[in-house]
Amino acid sequence: MEKAIVVIDEIYDFISGGSLACEHSEEAVAATKALIENNKRLPVLFVCDHHPENHCSFAAQGGPWPPHCVAGTRGGDIHDDLLPFVQEELVFYKGCNPAEEQYSGFDGRNAAGQSLAEVLETLGIDSVILVGIATEYCVFNSARDLLKAGFKVTIPEDCLAWVDRDGHLKTLPELTALGARIQK
Repeated sequence: MEKAIVVIDEIYDFISGGSLACEHSEEAVAATKALIENNKRLPVLFVCDHHPENHCSFAAQGGPWPPHCVAGTRGGDIHDDLLPFVQEELVFYKGCNPAEEQYSGFDGRNAAGQSLAEVLETLGIDSVILVGIATEYCVFNSARDLLKAGFKVTIPEDCLAWVDRDGHLKTLPELTALGARIQK
């Protein structure tokens, strides 16, 4: 069984002080860094929200969110503590089309135009340790799509952050019901 770590949206606008800062975000980044350091042989793939200024998810365009993760801004950057683990070909950007909301990492593409699924398959990965922000949105949708595609998914709870604690707690059993393994 070949494993990889997939990091969802551990970027500044979702972390303390960001425009859409999530609860437990600093702790999630620290736990993710420790997880990566303790599993140095595993490839690490990063999925990042990467929006144009006029994205449909922004309130000014009728969406539910404040502007966040705008391409070219600090808010769209991967947290500095995780930068030593970034390889550009393993970074996938989602939400780039101004007219389309994309919560799943499966919607992202790397600089070569490859999808997350394509690269995982090329690497021979069949099991994913999934971490990131936010449990109820991008982590949930990414886990669902990974499971549908046949990957085994383990989610360490300490490596998650959330928009709303109640939403997070409601989502964990939903992830389990889909087939994900939640590590306490």
